[in-house]
Amino acid sequence: MAAKQETIPATQRAWTWRGDPSPLGLSLAEIAVPKPVAGEILVRNAIIGLNPVDWKVLRGLPSWSDGHVPGVDGAGIVAAVGDESLKPWLGRRIAYHQSLHKQGSYAEYTPVAACALMQVPDDLGLSLAASLPCPALTAWLALDKLPLRPGARLLVSGAGGAVGNYVVQLALQRGYAVTAMCNKRHWDRLRAYGVRDFIAGPITSEAELPSELLGRCFAVIDMVSGSHAALLASALEANGHMVCVQDRLANWPCEPFGRCLSVHEVALGANHLFGSDDAGARLVHAGETIMKQIHDRKIQPEPLVIRDFSALPDLLEDLKQRTFSGKPLIKVN
Repeated sequence: MAAKQETIPATQRAWTWRGDPSPLGLSLAEIAVPKPVAGEILVRNAIIGLNPVDWKVLRGLPSWSDGHVPGVDGAGIVAAVGDESLKPWLGRRIAYHQSLHKQGSYAEYTPVAACALMQVPDDLGLSLAASLPCPALTAWLALDKLPLRPGARLLVSGAGGAVGNYVVQLALQRGYAVTAMCNKRHWDRLRAYGVRDFIAGPITSEAELPSELLGRCFAVIDMVSGSHAALLASALEANGHMVCVQDRLANWPCEPFGRCLSVHEVALGANHLFGSDDAGARLVHAGETIMKQIHDRKIQPEPLVIRDFSALPDLLEDLKQRTFSGKPLIKVN
């Protein structure tokens, strides 16, 4: 029997933005529960995923106004739908990545475009599902920028972080020979995934690159900064690829008709604004595939750090200050 639409309360708790760029400036408020429009569903959030982008955008976006609800990642139950065609979604366990320009996940309920929903396997926890969308889909998109070339050398800079955790594992699945650049504290974990080559990082000058790596990499995926990515350009072979996940290059990294590099930037938000239906469907499929691989223990997620709803600003501030390791999550109820 199909699930029925839940009784939706008139108001909800939400952490709202009041113009303060600090996570500690978020304000807990009682706001109206939005009604989903055609093409949308209403998620009753069980778990909220926190990501670096969440604190970085607290300086505000042109689309935000006082009282905006931030947050891009969440997981929960479909409680209501915006039109009859979406009724089969009622009661389903889903995860999502929300547009930065819409009401976000820092609330008890969030309206989400149905085309962005990822169905969660029955025996995969919603906490784990909420931890995945932003880092795992970013990793997938970074690798999707590259022509598939099994056996080619791929330098992953920032390999120990949230996105790096998935970049490394997905790259190994695709047959790349991965060199991981990160703090040495991450090496044992990455070695267990199958990485064999390591460089301590991040670096502060091009001279710190091992000579045997110069001109030997098919691609670099950098999760540190645009300036850091620029230091790695000399590791690339002719017609190599530079993929910037964090920031972007300020200048082209080689002379005209030199290494002839291809430069790519990665941001999930672009798909919400400019992506086609097919591009969105590919992302959803990628997310559901990664969830299944985690369920089947073919991909290892990050350790989860879970706090109560009341602790959201403090945990987001801790994420900003990098005072802990693991994936920060907020339990809504």
